[in-house]
Amino acid sequence: MKIHDLVTTTEALAELCDRWAQSPFIAVDTEFMRENTYWPDLCLIQVADEQDAAAIDPKADGLDLKPLLDLLTENEDVLKVVHAGGQDIEIICNLTGKTPHPMFDTQIAAMALGQGEQVGYSNLVDSWLGIQLDKGARFTDWARRPLDQRQIDYAIGDVTHLAAIFPQMLEKLRTTGRGVWLNDEMERIADPSNYVTDPQTAWKRVKVSSRKPEVLGRLKALAAWREVEARGKNIPRGRIMKDETLADVAMHPPRHQQELSRVRGLSASWAGNDIGGRLMDAIAAAKPLSAEEMPSRDDRKPGLGKEGALVADLLKLLLKIRARDIDVAPRLLARSDELDMLAAGQKSGLAVLESWRFEQFGQDALDLVEGRLAFAVVNGRLKITRIEDNPETV
Repeated sequence: MKIHDLVTTTEALAELCDRWAQSPFIAVDTEFMRENTYWPDLCLIQVADEQDAAAIDPKADGLDLKPLLDLLTENEDVLKVVHAGGQDIEIICNLTGKTPHPMFDTQIAAMALGQGEQVGYSNLVDSWLGIQLDKGARFTDWARRPLDQRQIDYAIGDVTHLAAIFPQMLEKLRTTGRGVWLNDEMERIADPSNYVTDPQTAWKRVKVSSRKPEVLGRLKALAAWREVEARGKNIPRGRIMKDETLADVAMHPPRHQQELSRVRGLSASWAGNDIGGRLMDAIAAAKPLSAEEMPSRDDRKPGLGKEGALVADLLKLLLKIRARDIDVAPRLLARSDELDMLAAGQKSGLAVLESWRFEQFGQDALDLVEGRLAFAVVNGRLKITRIEDNPETV
């Protein structure tokens, strides 16, 4: 593999993208800073196939990223390989309004190969290549220029290792017949809606003890206001107002702007400045949360009930046993909320009752709910037993 110098010109980038466009796949990674901004500050993009690897400097004067962005979002013939690529995908989506496609995430693939639900990159490289990574440059300031050679080598290593791991993973998925298990998950991570924060739903991430519609309505209005303020200033939302302060203001709204000086977590200057005025406007415009938007009183799905909750617990135990037996991460087979819905009696529209998930786990889950399956301890090991085949276990 040829390791190229740091790419700082559009011409060099376009030439590399022409080469990468002929490859069946490219490995992609990014380095960014986010501590002081709302939007991720893109500092480096690394790309590799089996022939060429390079780091691209998006901060280089005059560099146009269009050849690379087109390759990532427009070229359907080249598979884009990432590892735990949510934040990398978010950056591309922020720049283009699109996500890379088609995609392959090695962390998700590892779930199908018995490596757990969130295997880290270092562990992945160690397990597949027998290489222990030097983490010395992991917490570097990627925004500072010039980058030294150690930083560049570290960054490029992320994609050269990924380019070596991917073909091995693909072959194992083929031989085990588990490649099809990943199709839905790969399409899910490529959905642009996953990477766009809607100010009108931002309140759902803030914890508040009250369930009063008027309090939740203010929380919704305040969270949307904070999101807009943070975006406009390009600073982290917590720099505008921390979650606990937001919840406190929603529950105990000030009647006049002057009272903001007494709110814990806010600067006293808000009692008379413009941002304090905009906060008061958001409070004044807030409306009680509609009945349709009100969250359930239980973390489980409405209608589950006490008996249903016990059934849901049994389904989750069944999931652990089945995942252990076939050596796959439980989350790939079924989500917790799906099992809650199944326990509550819902049987339509659940991924766990469709396709390969039904074959691997869904049929057993359905049998448990309908009384055709139970648990047994055999030689100290918890196993699944079918009641119709083993009536003595009833």
